Amino acid sequence: MSQTKELKELAKVFFKLGSIAFGGPAAHIAMMEDEVVNKRKWMTQEHFLDLVGATNLIPGPNSTEMTMHCGYERAGWKGLLVAGFCFIFPAVVITAIFAWLYQSYGQLPEVEPYIYGIKPAVIAIILMAVIRLGKKAIKTTELAILGVLTLIACLLGVNEIIALFGCGLLGLGIYFIKKSTRNLNSLFPILLIQLAEPVRLGAIKIFLIFLKIGAILYGSGYVLFAFLDTELVANGWLTRQALIDAVAVGQITPGPVLSTATFIGWQMNGLSGAVAATLGIFLPSFILVWILNPWIPKLRNSKMISAILDAINIAAVALILAVCIEMAQEAITDWRSIVIAVISLVLVFVFKKLNSAFIVLGGAVIGLILSFV
Repeated sequence: MSQTKELKELAKVFFKLGSIAFGGPAAHIAMMEDEVVNKRKWMTQEHFLDLVGATNLIPGPNSTEMTMHCGYERAGWKGLLVAGFCFIFPAVVITAIFAWLYQSYGQLPEVEPYIYGIKPAVIAIILMAVIRLGKKAIKTTELAILGVLTLIACLLGVNEIIALFGCGLLGLGIYFIKKSTRNLNSLFPILLIQLAEPVRLGAIKIFLIFLKIGAILYGSGYVLFAFLDTELVANGWLTRQALIDAVAVGQITPGPVLSTATFIGWQMNGLSGAVAATLGIFLPSFILVWILNPWIPKLRNSKMISAILDAINIAAVALILAVCIEMAQEAITDWRSIVIAVISLVLVFVFKKLNSAFIVLGGAVIGLILSFV
């Protein structure tokens, strides 16, 4: 098959996935495995699993990076670009439409009951993600302790980025202690670039903020909201209500949850802000996958990197839980919101295969009904 045909097939497959893939990274990867391995036999099951493991070694959205890995394996760097773009595009367009509608009508009284009901439902979804991710992340007692320490640090106001990488370094330290290593010559420094505050928040600043987040975002896409809470809400550039509503938009749209950057960018600076945020959040993933794909086998077999990754994963779960607690304090304020939260929690934990989009939509409907009570 010629490369042109391969690229067209990649575009078709991943545009379809980007249009129907609800339910978060795990669901996205399951759909991808069915299309790439079972239906089209583009790669073996073993190699697909190797790629899944590799996505956890680099920052960025796991399912989006998986599309890029699959595209690279199929048609080189052109395949990487085509697969990644086609998977992201539907979610970005749909999210942009929601962003415009929200900016125009989101504060109107007739829309508020829906938003009111969505907030507690989103809390339930995030809490379920915390538990699901936590079960995978807590592999040892040491990791559990690191997770608790990270959660406490975040609730006390420590910068989430510092907490995340600090936990990673502690995990590396535990690894060396266990191995009784006498020197740390192989340890490389992790550099965090802090942006200077400009006079005004324009498209360039928005791009740089989301570029930084995209370059250091480990774990689930939900960790994005922890970083945005620190970068934007804490500085008064975005309301926490808008952040919570952005989570909801991410749940009712297909594709990567990081497309909510489009929604948030639009609220901050219209269309130019949406474009800047979208480019910033996804650009690091394209670059990292392109550079690191050939090194996947070596990275995956490195015990030192695995130790860092284990610690970063548990720290990511702690960050999600910290934001969940803060959101709950603002969203669950009366008996109506408590009722919605309880119903959402029951649905999330009893019907574990239920698409999260239905939880959000259900919360909106219940919120509307209770508004008449």
